[in-house]
Amino acid sequence: MRQIKINKLLSFLSVMMVSFSFNACTLIDDKMDTLGDDNALYNEEINKQYSKSETSEAVFLLIDEESIDNGNEPNYFKDSEINDDISEVGLRKILPYFNSKSNKGKQIVLYTGQVGDEGWFAPTYIPSSWSNAGPGSEGSFNYFMAGPGLGHDSTEDYLDKVPGVVPLRATGLKMLIGKTVYAVVYDSDISVNYSPLNANLKGENLGVVALTVLDVIERKNGSSSSLPAVIVRIEDASLVATYPLVLFSNAPIPSSSSEPMDIIPPINVPSPKLVTAW
Repeated sequence: MRQIKINKLLSFLSVMMVSFSFNACTLIDDKMDTLGDDNALYNEEINKQYSKSETSEAVFLLIDEESIDNGNEPNYFKDSEINDDISEVGLRKILPYFNSKSNKGKQIVLYTGQVGDEGWFAPTYIPSSWSNAGPGSEGSFNYFMAGPGLGHDSTEDYLDKVPGVVPLRATGLKMLIGKTVYAVVYDSDISVNYSPLNANLKGENLGVVALTVLDVIERKNGSSSSLPAVIVRIEDASLVATYPLVLFSNAPIPSSSSEPMDIIPPINVPSPKLVTAW
């Protein structure tokens, strides 16, 4: 009798284990389906053959969590893939996902936020405080080196109310097609004031990335204020870091956090005016 009870118990436990395994696999499959669906929306654009752009300069940009963040669509980056596990003020290491040998040259899609909460920003000139900060004489160099007051030892004296930082919406993003950008990535939001235009660049950084903008397309699964998706090619950031740095000096300046509702890439856009970033 005791042996029968034991056999029944073992049978019950076996059924429970099978049920648990099935449910766990179903949850994993559902998760994988979700990941696949996000990227599948842009398969055509990601797999398209784009012409190789011959460039010897890099556009200075800033990117925040609306575009590159851990666990968010469409890429669902892991903490360790984007330095989220070691983020700090002044961090200028290349994000591991974008520094992986297997990912260099890869084409991916990035979202760019929404109107009033943009994810890509263009400094249009360099403040004199950055140039005076050291360790060099050029402000852009000092910023990327995280000099005194620009991230060194977590000092942020020159990173509040930085003038001329333009949040990019559809027109500005499209003007960058074919350009290679070198960007510092922030762990949180970059906040912008519009009267006068300035940005708060304080906060922890994830590091740097180098990307070539291949295409800018209307967001396929966003809200009524979602900005475009950008198709980018991952470049060798160590190489791009040696390129002369330029500013997107004629980036279109929004009049406010809600106007214009520039979310659909125009057919025709002006050429970007790129000037040396001293």
